[in-house]
Amino acid sequence: MGAGHDHGTSNIRHERPLWWAFGLTASFLAAELIGAYLTNSLALLSDAAHMATDALALLIALVSVRLSRRPPDARRTFGLVRMEAVGAMINGLMLFVVAAYILWEGRQRFLHPPEVASTGMLVIASFGLMVNLIAMRLLKAGSGESLNMKGAYLEVWSDMLGSLAVIVGAALIKLTGWWRIDPILAVLIGLWVLPRTWVLLREAFHVLMMGVPKGIDLDEVKSAMLAYPGVVGLHDLHIWSLASSQPTLTAHVVVEPSTADRLVREGMSGMLEENFDIKHVTLQLERRDATCPSVTCDDEPDSGHSH
Repeated sequence: MGAGHDHGTSNIRHERPLWWAFGLTASFLAAELIGAYLTNSLALLSDAAHMATDALALLIALVSVRLSRRPPDARRTFGLVRMEAVGAMINGLMLFVVAAYILWEGRQRFLHPPEVASTGMLVIASFGLMVNLIAMRLLKAGSGESLNMKGAYLEVWSDMLGSLAVIVGAALIKLTGWWRIDPILAVLIGLWVLPRTWVLLREAFHVLMMGVPKGIDLDEVKSAMLAYPGVVGLHDLHIWSLASSQPTLTAHVVVEPSTADRLVREGMSGMLEENFDIKHVTLQLERRDATCPSVTCDDEPDSGHSH
């Protein structure tokens, strides 16, 4: 089944909600940065950094959708689908720098806490919460259909929690006058960002290194392919991901001499799509003969591959 592959174009219909969510998030990000400067709030600044990760996540999703429309060319036979992973790597590295700065500045402010305009901090964080809730509403419909959309939705969802933390902190500062609440919240938000950043970097690196996609068990796939009628061996099995949600499989399949190639190729491709959601499948069929008496032929060097 070598035709009819879809490299992410199903996400195009979710592009308009992504644009609205990105516009709202980017606009409020600018307002929050100005507010953090005017109120002298590190917690608000750290929440703005978190809002920036949302904007970048939405931008990555938009770029991924747009690039999926570009057809392959003579230089890039898969197009530019891996720009999503490259963008995520850049995003993650920037987040580490921002989180490290917030943690360092939070330590300094905890030792020498400056005065914070809690009223302005409360108002701005409340608007941020409203933006997050609207963005979540816009992205919810596509979050169950696309990993790309799901990632953007979870980014906004987690930032909504950050906005709630800032609101609680601003209210406590206003009631108690204890300014150290501001750097404490900033550190907590920074610590919230770091693990998510690590997961983002790890997943992007895994995609770029052509690792087996999350949720797919290589041994289960191999067993299912070997159990297919007419198949007696399998070698050079590779499963990787073009992007975060585009698993790809290539393999050399050894079949009995009397087996019809077309039926095995089409049937096995359908089985892999139905059981493992692997839609991009390339199979090379080889005949079992006297030189390959084994039922597995795993060590048969007839493919000429050199790793």
